Amino acid sequence: MTTGYTLEQLSIDQSIEYRKLVTEADVHTFAEVTGDTNPVHLDADYAATTSFGKPIAHGMLTAGFISAAIGTKLPGPGCIYLEQTLKFRAPVFIGQEVVTKITVTDINERRRRATLKTVCECDGKVVVTGEATIMLPA
Repeated sequence: MTTGYTLEQLSIDQSIEYRKLVTEADVHTFAEVTGDTNPVHLDADYAATTSFGKPIAHGMLTAGFISAAIGTKLPGPGCIYLEQTLKFRAPVFIGQEVVTKITVTDINERRRRATLKTVCECDGKVVVTGEATIMLPA
């Protein structure tokens, strides 16, 4: 079993990047799993009538890449996701690569928690920002 970083291995400003290309299959699978079938995500004709001009990925799909980065890279397997704030800044389109950056901003040794700055970008433009709180096992 792969293990992640321990609390003692974390440091302020430590960061990682996680990259994921958003595919049409990703968007359709997310819609199927969650039940969010808003046509702005799934119907190109409908999406063409919106300010986006074409289908956009679900915001929560993009936010899911934050979860993937935390759960697999920093701090990685074994951590417990406690809290996440999100601000959706711009749309993500099918075919774009989302670059998710996780940065440690605070460590609470007594409570075994860390605060993480979370940012997703596409083509150098910020699309999602937020802050996560995670707990690390003893």
